[in-house]
Amino acid sequence: MFHGFDLSSPLVCEGIIGDGCGGGRVFFIKEETLFANDPMTNQNILLLKNVHMPRSVSKKGCVITIMCDSEIINFDLSTMKPTIKQLSI
Repeated sequence: MFHGFDLSSPLVCEGIIGDGCGGGRVFFIKEETLFANDPMTNQNILLLKNVHMPRSVSKKGCVITIMCDSEIINFDLSTMKPTIKQLSI
């Protein structure tokens, strides 16, 4: 557990300090919404709504990748914009 977050959950990931944007924050999906938790203030910052059927969330550099049932969402923290790729079903 990290500040009340289960880092082994597929819908939670930690931003590594020095790995680009959002270092030291915890990113998580709750009720179809992507949030960042600031450990200094313990406030949750809303990043992206309408994340449908998420399976996992990960972060590398400034990009948060959300794997969903029918799409892959790459959310760029530097621009605060998502790029969505539809998966073939």
